Amino acid sequence: MNPRETAIRPAPTPASHDAGVPDYVRDLERVAAYLPPDQLGLLRRAWVVGAAAHAGQTRKSGEPYITHPVAVAQVLAEQGLDVETLVAAILHDTIEDTPLTYDGLVAEFGDTVAELVDGVTKLDKLQFRDRQEAAAESFRKMLLAMARDLRVILIKLADRLHNMRTLGAQSSEARERIARETLEIYAPIAQRLGMNLIKAELQDLGFRALHPWRHAVIEKRIRTQPVVRREALVQIEATLAQRLAKEKLINRLVSRVKSPWSIYSKMRAEHKNFAQVMDVFGFRIVLRGVADCYHALGVVHAAYKPLDARFRDFIAIPKANGYQSLHTVLFGPYGSPIEVQIRTEEMDLIAERGIAAHWSYKHGSEGSASAQNRAQSWITGLVEAQHATGSSLEFLENVKVDLFPDEVYLFTPKGDILALPRNSTALDFAYAVHTDVGNRAVAARVDGKLVPLRSKLASGQRVEIITAKSSAPKPQWLEFVVSGKARTSIRQQLKQLEHEDAVQLGHRMLDRALEVLETSLERVPTVRMDAYLAEQRYARLEALLADIALGNRMPAQVAQALVRTAPDKLERREVRAPSAEDRILITGRERGVISFANCCLPVPGDEIMGYHTAGKGIVVHRLDCPNVVEYRKSPDRWVSIGWDRKVEGDFGAALKIEVDNRPGALAQVAAAIAEADSNIDRVEYLERDSNLAVMRFGVEVRDRRHLADVMRRVRRLGVVLGIQRF
Repeated sequence: MNPRETAIRPAPTPASHDAGVPDYVRDLERVAAYLPPDQLGLLRRAWVVGAAAHAGQTRKSGEPYITHPVAVAQVLAEQGLDVETLVAAILHDTIEDTPLTYDGLVAEFGDTVAELVDGVTKLDKLQFRDRQEAAAESFRKMLLAMARDLRVILIKLADRLHNMRTLGAQSSEARERIARETLEIYAPIAQRLGMNLIKAELQDLGFRALHPWRHAVIEKRIRTQPVVRREALVQIEATLAQRLAKEKLINRLVSRVKSPWSIYSKMRAEHKNFAQVMDVFGFRIVLRGVADCYHALGVVHAAYKPLDARFRDFIAIPKANGYQSLHTVLFGPYGSPIEVQIRTEEMDLIAERGIAAHWSYKHGSEGSASAQNRAQSWITGLVEAQHATGSSLEFLENVKVDLFPDEVYLFTPKGDILALPRNSTALDFAYAVHTDVGNRAVAARVDGKLVPLRSKLASGQRVEIITAKSSAPKPQWLEFVVSGKARTSIRQQLKQLEHEDAVQLGHRMLDRALEVLETSLERVPTVRMDAYLAEQRYARLEALLADIALGNRMPAQVAQALVRTAPDKLERREVRAPSAEDRILITGRERGVISFANCCLPVPGDEIMGYHTAGKGIVVHRLDCPNVVEYRKSPDRWVSIGWDRKVEGDFGAALKIEVDNRPGALAQVAAAIAEADSNIDRVEYLERDSNLAVMRFGVEVRDRRHLADVMRRVRRLGVVLGIQRF
């Protein structure tokens, strides 16, 4: 929104209905002629109210400010929007910048118009600065406004489009900032909502403002195409038209002209020069019905041979934004490929207008409603995700994945279609089905074959997720998921699990510390506990326990503080020394609060000790680790721990193996480790010459006994000269 340059003062209402009506208002009414007469009268009334409210205000170009909101309404009228949206567009700046109030708009035009204006007013206050925290928070607020009524973002997109059309009056710095914001935020949103006409113009205007010289050069090259190319275009068009006519297919055949932005983007993305990008002929065939589309596909394939693997059926499997069309690429008669899109009139309208078609085409036809439903479900999903994200930057990072969709289309076991970003895995699919399915996923069946969750999926595959009640998200999952929903859900669940584990471990640690003082957590009076929590600024006991587990509070110190406030008889008790029974038993699955030292890599069965580290929780070391000597100097941080009876999962260990340096030696060692049912995490050479190679193998084992079995199998190999544990 542009800054105002003059003060607000009231303006007189026009003397009669048509007197003094400027041309820009008549232009709006002409474009909005699809509205009934009474609604056109409401538009005129909105202009009268808006003109009076904005009287005396001008744009940077010097024009009366009211010309801008009327132009925004005209952009929306060209999309066929309803009268409430057009009225709200005319009045979209009144609440913030004029004496008009929300209640005044309700009284004059009703609740819906007032809510739309209020929603756009909130959006107008947003200032995007790319990836900075403020920008991310603004983006979050914008999506929440969209969720309340999609028409809010339609007005904002039209507002941005008119501002881009009149960008010349701005300073060079403002032009660059607004153009970059348009390309990074608004054009992708228009694309995600299926509004390709507005998206294309926003991209091209943004490109021209950001790189005027590059835009001018490409635009000139487009205008001055060689005569040979123009003749070829005409010849191909005539051939296609003739073939379609012979089949009695009523159609609208148009050649597609690439925009400067699309050419520039393709040149950069595919590292092609201008001639290579332009060496493609594009046509769109618009027909009456779906059956005609498939008939026309056969006609064009008979006219020119199709390129293998370049056919896409977006009619049977629509894109996530509701886009439907058949795409095929043909061998052209001049050695250049011919790109053809085939669709119905309704599909063409939805492809150009997206969710705006919902209000303009047959007033709620199945296709247009579908486009709106898809957009609404996308935004609803984003609103759910934003509640789970830890920060606005994380939210923006996740949403940008969905704003630039290069999608794959997948089938559920029931035949439903899900669209996911390119390179999505079976785990992304699981979270797309439902968050609970993702959290409990253990494997997947793709086209009937069992595959791991990290397997990448391709369009057309049928995917079934296998779940288990005992399964839970793992931090490693974040390394291979690509969809925003999966990433957000995993992070949220991991934080919840880590907190629960931290509370449980902290409870055990504080209890052990209190037992040394011959009391327990349950025996500390509630009043004394509440006083301590208030003094240390903890809202709940769980927060204190989690902090203890994470090493931010020492359990012995907390125990002493609680005991000191207890009765005198408790203070006079003799403090006993810790015994073996005081050890805290761990399973190794305590997420986020237990970690295993890389210096000694303990496994179940090893004698271990824990070192309490602030922010990291307990770091577990083997008792024979060289670093333990140093840690013994801080007895207050030394935690007596041991292994629980039930320890599940795999643990990392390291082996130093000396082998004859001859071909096949490494393969023999790897095979022996695999036969022992162990995975190799990593391998590195420590020493190597013509006769001997010393390697470090990182392996995964269940416990000390399993590690011994691995070492025994490797030691039997004839190529192995020695093996020992690091």
